[in-house]
Parts: sequence; structure tokens; C-alpha cells
Amino acid sequence: MDWAPTVAIGLSLALVFGTLARRYGQSPLLGYLFAGVLIGPHTPGFVGSADLAEDLADVGVMLLMFGVGLGFSLRDLMAVRKVAVPGAIAASGAVVGIGAGMFAMFGWPIGGAAVLGLCLATASTVLIVRGMSDLGILNATPGRIAVGWSLVEDIFTIVLLVVLPAMATGGRDAGEDPLLRTVIASIVRLALLVVVVLWGCGPIVPRLLAFVARAQSRELFTLAVLALLLGIAFLASEVFGVSIALGAFLAGMVVGRSDLAHQAAADALPMRDAFAVLFFVAVGMLFDPRYVFEEPLSVLAALTLVFIAKPCVAIWMIVRKGNSMRTALSVSAGLAQVSEFSFLLAGLATELGLLPEGGRNLVVAVALISIAASPILFRGIGPIERWITAQPIVAKWLARHAGSLAEPQSPLDAPRRDHVVLCGYGRVGSVLGELLSTRGLPFVVVEMDRAIVEDLRRRGIDALWGDAGSPVLLDRANVATARAVALTAPDPVTQRLALEHIRSVQPNAQILVRAHDDASMEQFERMPNTRAVHGERSLGLEMARELLVALGSNRVEADLLMSASIRAAAPSSTRLQLFEVVVAGSAACVGKSIAELRLPAAALVVAIVRDGAHQIARGNTCLCAQDSVLVVATSEAAREVERELLRSAGAG
Repeated sequence: MDWAPTVAIGLSLALVFGTLARRYGQSPLLGYLFAGVLIGPHTPGFVGSADLAEDLADVGVMLLMFGVGLGFSLRDLMAVRKVAVPGAIAASGAVVGIGAGMFAMFGWPIGGAAVLGLCLATASTVLIVRGMSDLGILNATPGRIAVGWSLVEDIFTIVLLVVLPAMATGGRDAGEDPLLRTVIASIVRLALLVVVVLWGCGPIVPRLLAFVARAQSRELFTLAVLALLLGIAFLASEVFGVSIALGAFLAGMVVGRSDLAHQAAADALPMRDAFAVLFFVAVGMLFDPRYVFEEPLSVLAALTLVFIAKPCVAIWMIVRKGNSMRTALSVSAGLAQVSEFSFLLAGLATELGLLPEGGRNLVVAVALISIAASPILFRGIGPIERWITAQPIVAKWLARHAGSLAEPQSPLDAPRRDHVVLCGYGRVGSVLGELLSTRGLPFVVVEMDRAIVEDLRRRGIDALWGDAGSPVLLDRANVATARAVALTAPDPVTQRLALEHIRSVQPNAQILVRAHDDASMEQFERMPNTRAVHGERSLGLEMARELLVALGSNRVEADLLMSASIRAAAPSSTRLQLFEVVVAGSAACVGKSIAELRLPAAALVVAIVRDGAHQIARGNTCLCAQDSVLVVATSEAAREVERELLRSAGAG
């Protein structure tokens, strides 16, 4: 039971510090690494078995790479290939080149400095997805670019897992230019492995999983997934001489082609998460905190690569490809951290003698700092953008790369009037655009996705490229003369900036805004001429309506029930309800008609109950003492009706 103390204490500390990290807005990875530091040999107290932790972590690496392979989408990468592929190549090349020069000045061998740059060039997809999700832009242009960019970096990691061993053994081979031949031989083996796994096992694996699934046994299906994972990883390592991590990635790609990939992911992810925690704990155990104080210049130089060099190259590439500064900053914030695969590369390079022992400490130190800083960077996108775009030189550069897409198609001497401005033309905005086109209503689109703007213009639709939060862009869309504005863009910062400008130039415009939570829903509803739509709530109501129909209700009944749910969910200040007010015997309204009363416009008298009989209320209906008046109104309007019907004849 020598393994029990290390696993039990390591996982317990990981749970505690991972929960604390998550509680305070950080990634749980930070807590896992810190837990490893505490049980490592470089801190006082209990010291776990690093060898055992590394052995268990190897399983975590395989499951981690298997999950990456399952989620790898070539289609997503191709959708943003014009930005993600050259951008990732340029940014990674800059980190490697600048890093090699900087650390060579510190006395590092040039090869080790270049390998360190390779370790720092990859970013964590987990942190990117989390940050983009918190901003509500994961499915928008910035999220698609960042995830595609991360996929390219994952491909770099796969290639490096093959090339690094070749770099380490190439110098020991005889003959002319042995390193080049060794690298080429490794790439050829990788190509053969890909052919055997993807094209050889590709048709077989889905049929095998389907055959096992027909046995109706969850245990057998999970066993089949693990057997495929371990079998392909073993094949890759023993037959083709590549790492088991690479074999696990290819196994994930093969299983991902099956119709049962979702179930395979559901079975593998819990195991992956548990063993991945041990992987991060093992990495933390190898970290010596004293390194940060002994080599502060090295840590500062590495942080410069991650926080400045790589994001600056990313911003330059993304803006040059026709995207906005907001998109560029969002992507660069996601890239300004170190991936979990950096630990894998650093460990492999250290074992092969390509990276000095201090290099792994440096990578872990940068990872700890960059993971902690990631949420702060995402929250600072708005202020940083406003400061950068306020600089004249940057504004001119942005305008030059925006080109004609930021200018309206209609001539300036014929401004639009009584039109609709659609801020965002994604899955939500496109539905509104199709409806407006069908009704023949004029509208202008403001969209950050350049490809969408180009397509709309080819179809003859007025579209402007850029951030809808920009007052300049809203003015170009003639928002001051617009009849209505629909803010379908998911970014809350963009929504707030757009609302402030719209209210300042066109206070009478009807505004429809997309809300993400109850707090913002109530905030928007308090604004004049503003209606908010809660996306998740609307989806839930639509599914509830279809569920009622499926259970036998007719559509009229289902619609009535959903309407009642919508009214119940509305803020109390705007919710219409049915009130009953009894007319006082001494009230001034006795003997008067409803039309003569000073009732608020937000109240409707629908019926009067007199002597137990109901009668429809009309304008000429006179009120009697003890009448029960049924009123549909908001709570505030109902109070005004009550005051009017109870006001005594002697009151002013």
C-alpha cells in the first residue's frame, strides 16, 4: 500500500485547493499544481512518491490526449484556417525565435533555449474555452478563432512529440547529416502510423463499438473504449517508436468518427479527469519554488514571451486579416497562458537532455502565474480596448485594415430613416434579418465577422464590419434615425456601450436586447423602450411547449400555459395581473362612468361584479357602491386604480 498515502493525500489536497481556486475565479488547475508543490520534496511536511505519481500521471496523459483526439474537429479548424493557421505559426515562431535569443544571452545552449520557446508557445484549450464562455463569445468569431488557433498548437505538440526524440538521438547516428535523416525517418513512421490507425482501424472501430453496444452492457462498452485506447497507444509506442500520448490522440480521433463517440466521451471523461489531476499533482511535485527567487530574470523573460510577445503577434495577425481589435484582444487573452501539454513537452525534453533541469521549473512557474492571470486578462479586455483604440496611430491602423467594409453601402447624401439596426448577425440575428427581409422592412447589420459582412453585401444587404459597441460605427448605421435596434451580440460590454450611445442619440428608438441572466434581464427591463429576451429561458419555454404537445395537450392549451409562465417570469414592476377592487360606499366615483374616471393608461377595467352577476365594463358603465371592479394592470397601476375607486367624495 505504498501508493495509498501519495494518492490519498495528493487527491485530497487537490480537491481542497482546486475548490478554493474555482471559488475565487481561478482555474482548478492552479489548485492541483499547488497541491503537488505542497507534497513535493522541495517543501516541508509530507513528501509523496514522485515516481509513483509520474507512473499514474502517464495514464492521465493518455486519457488527456484521448479526450483531445475525441474533440478534434478538422471542420472547425478549416472554418478559421485563414487566421488560425498563419497566426499560430507566426506567434509560435516569434516565441521560439525571441526566446532562443533571450535565453542564449543568459548562457543557455541555443538548442535548449529553442526547446523552451516551444514549450511556452502552446496555450490551454481548457482555459480558452472557459474564458470565452464567461464572456459569452465562445460561439462567436473570437471563440472560433481561439479554439481553431489552439487546435493548430495541438498539432504542433503532436509533431514535437515525434521530433524531440529524433533531435536527442540524431547526433549519435553515424553518417552525413544524421539529425535530418532521423527526423525524416520519425515523420515517415508517424505518417505510417496515421495511415494504419485512421485508414486501417477507421472502418473497423465504429463497427466494433456498435457490436459491443448491442450487448446492452455499460461495463463492456467502457472496457472496449479502454482496450482501443491502450491497444492503439501500445501499437504506436512499440511498433512505430512514437510516444504513447500520440497513440492515445490518434485513438481518440478514430473513436470520434463513430456514432457512439458521445458515449465513449461520457465514459472516458470521468477517468480522464481523475488521472489528469494526478498528472498536474505530479508536475507540481517536481517544481522547486526556490527557482523563482534564484532566477527572477529568467522567469521575467519567460513571462514576457507569454504575456507580450505572443499576444502582440496574435493581435497583429488577427487585425491584418480583417478582424476587430475586440476580437484580437479576446483571442490574445486566451493565448496568454501555458498549456497542460507544455508540462508534457518539458518533461520529455528534460528526460532526453534537450532542456536543462531548470527549464522544467521555469515552465511550471510560468504556468502557475499565467493560469492565475488568465481571468484578469479576460476581464480587462474592455478597458484595454478603449485605451488602445483611443491612440491616434492605432485608430488609423485599424481604419486602414477595416477598409470599405466599415463604410455604408448607401450614399451618404441619402441617409437611412425608420430602419432597424441589427447588431450581430449570427444564429439569432440572421433569424431577425430573414423576418425583416420577408416583410420588406429596411435594416442595417453591424457584425464583427468579416466573412458574414462580405456575404451580406454580395446579397445586397447593407452591412458594416466592426464592433457594435463603437459609437462611430453606430453613427454610420444611422442609429440616430433608426426606428428600432436589436442587440443580438452576446458580449455584455458591447451591449452596455451600444445602449449608452443609442440612448444619447435616439431616446425614442425601440430596443430589443439579448439577456444572459435574470439580473441583466431586470436591468434591461427597467430601461425605457427596451425589451429583453432571455435566451436560455426562451429555449426552455419552447421545449416545454413541445413537451406538452407530445404528452397530449393541444397547441392552444400549450400556448396559454407558456404565456402564463412568461408573465410569471416577468419583473414584478412590469407584470400584468388581474386585480379586484371594491368600490367604497362613500367614494367619489359612485354614479360616474368609467370614462369619467382618471384611471392610468396601464390599467384596463374588464368586468364588474354587481349583486353576484358579471357584466362587461364599457366606457359608459356607471359604478355603484360595493361594486367589485376587475382590472388588468401592473402592480403600480393597480394601486392608482385602488386609490381612485376608494377616494372619498370630500377628498381633493
